Amino acid sequence: MKKRIAILGSTGSIGNTVLDLIDKNNFKVILLSANKNYKKLLKQAKIFDVRNLIICDQESYKKSLIYNKDKTIKIKNNFEQLNKIINKKLDYVMSSISGIDGLKPTFNIIKFTKKIAIANKESLICAWPIIKKELNKNKTDFIPVDSEHFSIWSEINNTNIKNIKKIYLTASGGPLLNYNFNKKKKIPRSLIFNHPTWKMGKKITVDSATMMNKCFEVMEAKNIFDLEYDKIDILTHPDSYVHAVVVYNNGLSKLVVHNTTMKIPIFNTIFTNNQLYTPATMLNLKKLNNLNLRKILSAKFPIIKILKNLPSKHSLFETVIVSVNDFFVNEYLQKKINFQEISRLSLSEINHKRFNKYKRIYPKKINEVISLNHDIKINLIKSN
Repeated sequence: MKKRIAILGSTGSIGNTVLDLIDKNNFKVILLSANKNYKKLLKQAKIFDVRNLIICDQESYKKSLIYNKDKTIKIKNNFEQLNKIINKKLDYVMSSISGIDGLKPTFNIIKFTKKIAIANKESLICAWPIIKKELNKNKTDFIPVDSEHFSIWSEINNTNIKNIKKIYLTASGGPLLNYNFNKKKKIPRSLIFNHPTWKMGKKITVDSATMMNKCFEVMEAKNIFDLEYDKIDILTHPDSYVHAVVVYNNGLSKLVVHNTTMKIPIFNTIFTNNQLYTPATMLNLKKLNNLNLRKILSAKFPIIKILKNLPSKHSLFETVIVSVNDFFVNEYLQKKINFQEISRLSLSEINHKRFNKYKRIYPKKINEVISLNHDIKINLIKSN
């Protein structure tokens, strides 16, 4: 029997990878979604015989209705009517919409699927208690998609958290790991976007260069695995071959390694253990013999200082961090500020006393996160 699946954000890199890994003989794609790239979405629908599409951007949605020649394809503009698209539980959903925009669709589709792989960071950082409650309520299995979190999940699955002494997430260090910083000199944009090991979108590439992406991953790990922050640390690892290190109380430490491709974690969220990943690869001894694991330096990556300012319990403060960072990265992408100012301005805003109250507010609804994100960005636009 074919597995019935849906991909939210199918035109992005993760959505594309899912489609590369599946075939029409074993999978039936019930739903695909995109924000603006309606032409690519319609091509995907044609290849995989998909009859339901969601295009969130209003103008792109209107254009898609004109461009769509196959009238059997139903196109909607939002995720509010999933019950009219999905008549019985799906076997698998990949949620890979980026940003806060992916939060509500991720939440809404949980009750319609047996298993969900979540790549949307905001769901795991800003709204994890809400997402987790919905997962439990609907008995939906969850798998993290990031290579680091998938590696941890695959290693400690069914392990008592009390038996874990420390978890290390690895970071390539991006293009600036060995860069000789000069405060008076602007860092070339061409260098920032030239990531040495991963191919990613512009926003996440900038987050990787500042190391904010790794800060986000620490927050995700804390939530997903129910760990205290003092049990999570970061190591730089230029080759990106080791994705996580788990140190146990019994004296054992285990490294999880795989080649630098998102196909491996994504493959393992879709398929069971008896299915072979191709091309299968042998252990890379050259990389193992030159791991070059090191503690991260805040002098080079000042943004990691935010990790010392995080509340131990989940709160709306995580949304503050995500929203402020999003704003200043966007300012950089629009060439309004230089690279060094991303960290400086973000830290200044995040540490402002007006945001302290959010450390004590526990988010209960998705709309609280979305509303706060909107308000913060509006205020930042006014003040900058």
